[in-house]
Amino acid sequence: MLTIRDVQPATPRARVVRVDLDGHAFDYVAGQAVMVGTHGGDDRRAYSIASAPEDAKQLGCFELLVGLNDDGTPGPHLSLAAGALVDVEGPLGTFTFPEAPSERHFVFVAGGTGIAPLRAMLRHAILGSVAAERIGLLYSARTPDDFAFADEFRALASSGVIEFRQTITRDAQDWSGARGRIDRAALAALVHDPDTLCFVCGPAAMVADMPRLLGEIGVSRERIKIEEW
Repeated sequence: MLTIRDVQPATPRARVVRVDLDGHAFDYVAGQAVMVGTHGGDDRRAYSIASAPEDAKQLGCFELLVGLNDDGTPGPHLSLAAGALVDVEGPLGTFTFPEAPSERHFVFVAGGTGIAPLRAMLRHAILGSVAAERIGLLYSARTPDDFAFADEFRALASSGVIEFRQTITRDAQDWSGARGRIDRAALAALVHDPDTLCFVCGPAAMVADMPRLLGEIGVSRERIKIEEW
C-alpha cells in the first residue's frame, strides 16, 4: 500500500500521478510497469513508470502517466486524489533499457501516452552511468495539446542534452511544426549512426511501421526494441 503524493495535468486527457514510496525500497528498471488500483479494490491496471530509477531515489516517489476517459476519470479502479491509498504490484515487464548497452547512441520513438516508459529510459540515459553520446526523441501525438512532458523535453533540447522532434497527426491551426505519421525521413533526421539503439512505444499501427522504416536507414532488427499499448 502506497500513497498518491500529488496529481498534475499532463495533457487534457492524461495526468501525471506521483506515488509516494513512503520510505519503502522500490527497485525497478527503466521501462518497467506496475499494476495499480485503489487500496482494497479488486481491479488493477498496468501503467508504465514514467520516471527514471534515479528520479525515484532522489524524490522518494515514482511517476505514472494516467490516461483519462471521457468522464475525466481513469475508471473505477483508481481515484486520482492526493492522499489516496493505492495497492501496487510490480515492477513488471521486459521492455527495459539494458543494464550495460554497448551502444552510445539512442533514439526513442513515442506515440501518445507511449511516451511514459520512454521518458523513464531517456532520463536514465541522462542521469545514469550509460555514457550516452547522443540521445534523440521523436514524439508523435494527435494534437499539440497531447504531448506530455513537452516543456521538459524542449528544455533538454535547448540545453543540448537531447535532440527533440515532434509531429502531429490531426489538423491544428496553431501548429507550425511537422505533421503526419512518423516516416523514414523523420527517423533519418535523428538516427545518425546504424549502431543506434532504438526504442519504440505507442499505438500498434505506429509500432508496426518502425522496424521496416528503421531497417531502411540501416538499423538492424536486434537494435530495435518495441512495445505496444
